[in-house]
Amino acid sequence: MFECRVVKEERMTCVTPRGRIDALSAAEMQRIFDERVLEGERVLLVDMADVGYVSSAGLRVFVKSQKELKKVGGEILLAALAPAVSEIFKMSGFERMFTILPERSRLPEGFARDVHALETTALDGEGLAFRYRETPSRAGTFFVVGSEDKLEKAAYGEADVAAVKASEMPWGCGLATWGDAYGEYRRLFGEAVILGGSFFFYPAVRHASVDYVIREHQDPAATCKFLNGFGFSGGFRYLLSFQGTGGPVSLPSLVRGFFALSGADALGIALVAESKGLWGMNLKQVPVVENRPENGGSLFDSENFPRWFDFPVEPAFTNHIVAAAGVAFREGSRPAGGTGAFPAGEKGFHFHGAVFDRGPLGNDPAAFEEELKRVILEHRVLRVQHLLEASRFGGGLAALAELEV
Repeated sequence: MFECRVVKEERMTCVTPRGRIDALSAAEMQRIFDERVLEGERVLLVDMADVGYVSSAGLRVFVKSQKELKKVGGEILLAALAPAVSEIFKMSGFERMFTILPERSRLPEGFARDVHALETTALDGEGLAFRYRETPSRAGTFFVVGSEDKLEKAAYGEADVAAVKASEMPWGCGLATWGDAYGEYRRLFGEAVILGGSFFFYPAVRHASVDYVIREHQDPAATCKFLNGFGFSGGFRYLLSFQGTGGPVSLPSLVRGFFALSGADALGIALVAESKGLWGMNLKQVPVVENRPENGGSLFDSENFPRWFDFPVEPAFTNHIVAAAGVAFREGSRPAGGTGAFPAGEKGFHFHGAVFDRGPLGNDPAAFEEELKRVILEHRVLRVQHLLEASRFGGGLAALAELEV
């Protein structure tokens, strides 16, 4: 009979299976590994003292999980292998993939999670814990493109399109598309996000799919086409990892936590995070003049809203990876009358996120941009959405640029 005990210790999680790890128990072993990884664990010590046999099906579980953890700077350590089990790993050639310890207590000399001399802080009121590094970067620049003035009545035309080189707008979001001729792209605008120069957009059409142009694949002269949006540039002042301490953390709590760390009044924010339930909104139609409501009313009127907006009634994309960019203003610090992207009276932040399929994330703040690039290149993108306040996150990485507005 197969059993498995899991205990979270100071530096790692210890997994203690008992019995055979074979075709009958492999699925349970995989579930245990997957759950630990999705909860943010990156070092798993597997005490094999009470395991007498591992089949090829069992080996596959160890190898698959080890490969996933290695991608994000983690690993599985194996301890106290019985001679017969040790021989199975040797014969398969998988022994080289693992650190194998003679017993559970014999960790490699100097072993510890590498925290890169980071500062740590806990924000009990927000249910957050940060590990962060501060850099000497100067203030970045916030800028608005296009205008939201014509959104309410779906009155945009060709003259309202703002063309922006992605190389000049490394981080940002808005209502945008990609293309050369207005006649071809005018019905393909949708929620868009720029992540380190890579452009993702979700056209407001039936049966839409995310389209994207990765930074390395772009023609330097090509431009993103915006009806409205904003972006920021400049170096990041803070690189950090975050974790909810009492459960998932909301987007407003996360933003308040960032302002507790930084003294700036405006922040450009990039995130790579684990969703614990997204509330995301999308346009169903492009707000160009030929699509304007026949009743002449606002898109936000109760009669028109359901035809124009895909608005959530429950959270979605739980345990998926979300890569997002946005800007936030400290409470009471926004310029009078708004900034174009943030009309007066609205909440002080705005994010768009690209939703990718499930997988583990690294937790090294210094590797933020490398982790973002890995997610973009290795994971399938499913949606781009405007992120609403109720969105929840378990943990992830963030980069904060202090902005001049």
